Amino acid sequence: MAEPLYPLLHLSRHRLGTDGVGVTTLVAGAGCPLRCRWCINARLLREAPAEFISAEELLNRVKIDDLYYRATGGGITFGGGEALLHAEFIRRFRELCPRDWRIAVETSLAVSPEALSAALGAVDEYIVDCKDLNPLRYTSYTGGDAALMENNLRRLLSSVNPDQVLVRVPVIPEYNTPKDQVENADLLQKMGVKRLDLFSYIIPKNSLQISAEHV
Repeated sequence: MAEPLYPLLHLSRHRLGTDGVGVTTLVAGAGCPLRCRWCINARLLREAPAEFISAEELLNRVKIDDLYYRATGGGITFGGGEALLHAEFIRRFRELCPRDWRIAVETSLAVSPEALSAALGAVDEYIVDCKDLNPLRYTSYTGGDAALMENNLRRLLSSVNPDQVLVRVPVIPEYNTPKDQVENADLLQKMGVKRLDLFSYIIPKNSLQISAEHV
């Protein structure tokens, strides 16, 4: 089998408190099945050229921060884009990197069940951006299928310790409301989600990008 390659867009080192536990390096990759209106990475995903690298090459680039990862319980967070499009690469990287590095993925779960299954056992934390559980609102905002995301979330919760799953629940201007956010959070808790991150998108004037303000 050919060595899996990762379409690297950029590395962001020494991140703290934004992409999981401890000091992390965000490994941003190309590719996303959704087309969210307020996507913060839309321009990067559309315009930045990807560099295809092997798991060994990525390890060589990030191991400079090994001491930070070990001292803080941190490690590598795969994002993008949709991290689980590259689940086989993540599995290969997990085989090569030190076992005490923490591997996290940022995911919409808008991927095939097979991609999710491939990541199981290789990932320590899943940071899930669920957008909205209402099918109409979800499709209107993302262009995707809410049922795929929800079914994958249920699969994930039944396959790993729920403490490994953080679900981010936004208020999205023009698409849902704080009341919708509360209802989404309630539904997620009934599904078995234990960790929720409630926040609001802040839309800068004359911009297609967003920032997040946590509440």
